[in-house]
Amino acid sequence: MAEGGGAEPEEQERRSSRPRPPSARDLQLALAELYEDEMKCKSSKPDRSTATAFKSPRTPPLRLYSGDQEYGGLHIAQPPTGKIVNELFKEAREHGAVPLNEATRSSSDDKAKSFTGGGYRLGSSFYKRSEYIYGENQLQDVQILLRLWSNGFSLDDGELRPYSDPTNAQFLESVKRGEIPLELQRLVHGSQVSLDMEDHQDQEYIKPRLRFKAFSGEGQKLGSLTPEIVSTPSSPEEEDKSILNAAVLIDDSVPTTKIQIRLADGSRLIQRFNSTHRILDVRDFIVQSRPEFATTDFILVTSFPSKELTDESVTLQDADILNTVILQQLK
Repeated sequence: MAEGGGAEPEEQERRSSRPRPPSARDLQLALAELYEDEMKCKSSKPDRSTATAFKSPRTPPLRLYSGDQEYGGLHIAQPPTGKIVNELFKEAREHGAVPLNEATRSSSDDKAKSFTGGGYRLGSSFYKRSEYIYGENQLQDVQILLRLWSNGFSLDDGELRPYSDPTNAQFLESVKRGEIPLELQRLVHGSQVSLDMEDHQDQEYIKPRLRFKAFSGEGQKLGSLTPEIVSTPSSPEEEDKSILNAAVLIDDSVPTTKIQIRLADGSRLIQRFNSTHRILDVRDFIVQSRPEFATTDFILVTSFPSKELTDESVTLQDADILNTVILQQLK
């Protein structure tokens, strides 16, 4: 009896030391851990379709694009290096940038020669994501170059704008958010805006030399000291329509300049003036060329920085608007 009684506790002890069969709860936990490990592995693998677009040194510079019929469009070209530019692209993607597929770009090659490499279509300003519509009556594309220097940035050939200025910080924050900066929104009035970014972080701002250079096709440069304003009409008849020398008396003994006027309805006028003509002469020219504006209250503003030309008795030279673009805005 004593031996049998001693063996029974030993048997019970051996049974209790054996591993118990897994319960349903154990299986669920194991499967959950396995699933989490698998998802972590997948997420750690880079997406080759996007990694090559952003990291391959052979890939052409990227462009971000945003279009809106009211506010225009926004192109941003990304150089392969540069912390500021990379940060701008990173923030733009996080705020709704949508990849453009190859089919979208190839279908519009005939009308969008500036698109090279990968790209993104961004939501525009405050209201909605918008699509760029290429059509028969596509408005003129306004080209603007944003240069990022070590001590600030500049637009086209304009002056240095320090990063520390709150107004300038707002401009860059809008680009980060994939929005068209407000100062550009005020200018486009239905036109398309291409904003190209260049990385010069290893250099301090270099003031450009005054220049006037013609190029083929149609286009304009806003915000420069002497912006490029060129129109190459397809026929002499079209040239007569765009450059209306007969409407303004020109003194050939006095220096002359060409002023491009972007009207509120989206059309434009190009006129030769003497540097001694006044802002009032520009207003009179608009009314003579387009009589429908004779009874319309409007103002004239510069491009970059946007400033109303309130004193119309000032000469074009004193107003510092020789060879520039000015905008008509309805009140």
